[in-house]
Amino acid sequence: MQAGDGYPFYARPRYPGGRPTVDDVVKMRARQRELGVPEALEWVHETTPDLLGVAREAGLEVLEAPLMVLDPRRLPEPHPHVRLLGTRTPEVDVVAQLAFSSPGTAKGEAGVAERDAALAVATPMPGRHRYAVADVPGEGVLASGTAQRAGDVVEVVGIGTLPAARRRGLGGAVTAELARDALAHGAELVFLSAGSAEIARVYERVGFRRAGTACVAAPPG
Repeated sequence: MQAGDGYPFYARPRYPGGRPTVDDVVKMRARQRELGVPEALEWVHETTPDLLGVAREAGLEVLEAPLMVLDPRRLPEPHPHVRLLGTRTPEVDVVAQLAFSSPGTAKGEAGVAERDAALAVATPMPGRHRYAVADVPGEGVLASGTAQRAGDVVEVVGIGTLPAARRRGLGGAVTAELARDALAHGAELVFLSAGSAEIARVYERVGFRRAGTACVAAPPG
């Protein structure tokens, strides 16, 4: 359920497996409550299509996120203000938190001032993945992201841009740099899940294409 002190894994259906039922989901949630981990379930819709209706019937809300894989031939040129980090700096977390507090691609209010206020009280956190930031002269870190590896597969996660700095291509540039770094270190597959079709278009511009649908189910609220 959990590797070390990391975030608990979500439940996943066995593949190949039998036809899922509402009772299966009810039992899963009971076991997760018993273990004190999030009541959450994730799967690829194309491999377990019956689970979508079952999860909703069991009272869970389901996010259907475009599942995307990298076409290395379509990676853009490196962005001059994007750099890789070997450690997880406070900027990585603070920028991501502010970005995800205002989801989507539209510009918003939170910007440099809010970032700096949060950094003043931020506590450094350990990290064991690869990180990238868009560090713009005169403005500092405006976008960040993470790449996590399992064997020769790399998932790009947590791509976020300060709401006030959106629509400048920074999130896409961070994504592309993490993907480029993964390939340079021998990754055979680089993938990500987009939060919406609108966000997926950002990733399409930097070399990703849709390969399926990643479903994440959790209780409402």
